[in-house]
Amino acid sequence: MTIISANRRKRIHLVSGAVLGTFILAHFLNHSLGLISIDAMEAGRKVFSAVWHSVPGTILLYGALLAHFIMALDSIYRRQTLRMPMREALKIVFGLSLPFLLIGHVTATRVEPLLTGVEADYPGMLRALWSSWTNTTRQSLALLLAWSHGCLGAWFWMRGRTWFPRYEILLYTIAILVPIFALLGFFNGARSLERDYEEHGGYGDRAEIRPVYDVDLLEQIRLGLYLGFAGLIGGTFLLRVVPKGGRIRVRYPDGRIATVNLGFSVLEASRAAGIPHVSVCGGRGRCSTCRVRVIQGLEGNPGPEDAERTTLTRIGAPDNVRLACQFRPVHNVTVVPILDTDSIGIKKQLVRQDGEGRERRIAVLFCDLRGFTSIAEHKLPFDTVFLLNRYFEMVGEAVEDSGGVIDKFIGDGALAIFGLKSSFTEACQQSLAAAVRISRGIDALNQTFEGELDEPLRIAIGMHAGPAIIGEIGYGQATSLTAVGDTINTASRLEGLAKEHDAQLAVSAELVNRAGVVMDAHKRLDISLRGRQATLETWIVGNAGDLEKALQPSPAPA
Repeated sequence: MTIISANRRKRIHLVSGAVLGTFILAHFLNHSLGLISIDAMEAGRKVFSAVWHSVPGTILLYGALLAHFIMALDSIYRRQTLRMPMREALKIVFGLSLPFLLIGHVTATRVEPLLTGVEADYPGMLRALWSSWTNTTRQSLALLLAWSHGCLGAWFWMRGRTWFPRYEILLYTIAILVPIFALLGFFNGARSLERDYEEHGGYGDRAEIRPVYDVDLLEQIRLGLYLGFAGLIGGTFLLRVVPKGGRIRVRYPDGRIATVNLGFSVLEASRAAGIPHVSVCGGRGRCSTCRVRVIQGLEGNPGPEDAERTTLTRIGAPDNVRLACQFRPVHNVTVVPILDTDSIGIKKQLVRQDGEGRERRIAVLFCDLRGFTSIAEHKLPFDTVFLLNRYFEMVGEAVEDSGGVIDKFIGDGALAIFGLKSSFTEACQQSLAAAVRISRGIDALNQTFEGELDEPLRIAIGMHAGPAIIGEIGYGQATSLTAVGDTINTASRLEGLAKEHDAQLAVSAELVNRAGVVMDAHKRLDISLRGRQATLETWIVGNAGDLEKALQPSPAPA
């Protein structure tokens, strides 16, 4: 039997979803023409029907619908657990409920015209849909659920793309306005039929304008579709409880064994057996924290697919290391989790939403006092503590006043995060504002302690923006919400770059561009960082306080 690979299944699901999304968007735009007139709606329908009611359009539409529905059921069947994030659960629930909301509308627009020989038009459909509040409510609900399902699916696909931040606001605006205009057009189009309602004596009296047809046959077709979809969905959930081709054993170094059905990933096997297994991204292959070393049974098991191979290559993993969330053994294996929950001090906080880790785009600021060790050598311990506390107070106030939070203090350095409660663009602007405040604060400290310091305090700041994993990390009382990922590592390396160039600030162009700040007056470098194949465009700023004017909003035109 030919087995469709996971990548191909994802591709089929994506392409079919794109076709259905295009159809829904065109249909909603047609609805929105009701804001103009019922004639405009009907003119738009003729264009719409010429495309989607043609033979190629019908094959494309219903082929995509069938493929998308089958891939959705296949995805549910292959899941070893129904535990998932709320957004993903809503996407699935919306998708499974759509057929039952749309069957009446589809049969009225596709099947009924075949029985009557009369093509459904907008005036006739609006009369039928507004003949009762049940029809009106069901149609409006179907409209919102279909759009929500499509938007959630598109968001899951787009959120990790590098271009998504540039068009995020535009896409969110479209996502909000399209259904609003469609509903307003739907309501306004119905209101424009008031004179027709009076001529026909009320809603839905269409006997004089439509031929007689077998109503029972149409109802039987609808009932068959309802039962068919219900049977497919119910059958899929029933098949989940049937063993899927045998059992395998996953052995762990402490002697514990997880015996699971064939098809489980190693991560799912660990969780099914109650064995703690770190997975910051929630088992989506977006990180490497769940990786395991396979010490027995690797031969004969499927190799890594593209997504897993990319992650393993990025961290330089050897051949016997696999991502537990992606590795689905076909026979018994023995594995050793590389990041153990005890060794890295992670204590799960199941009652907190962020405890399991979530991905968010943030701006990160690393700052460090340059040469403070030599300064501290010539001071009494209490004087050193006093000076450090004044410095930490200044940095903390600068960060918090700018809208960020202090993640942690490390020695004489500090890590600050921006964007936990604000948009990505705002986070980048806030981080630059904090850098300006820190620069001004260092100047103020140097004036205050001028008589006590042999040399002035100097600061080095590194800043970068991008995706990171936000989650609870630590143990017991030391557990706190923090961020991990390549974005944090890059900001730390840029702080070192600022020291190398004897500058106060090294900031990535990605953060600067997102903040909308012009840096032409400063030095730009394309640098290579360890672990990154491409160079990173970076701006070097001698005095971060000089950015204050660049951050001020442009005056409004007179």
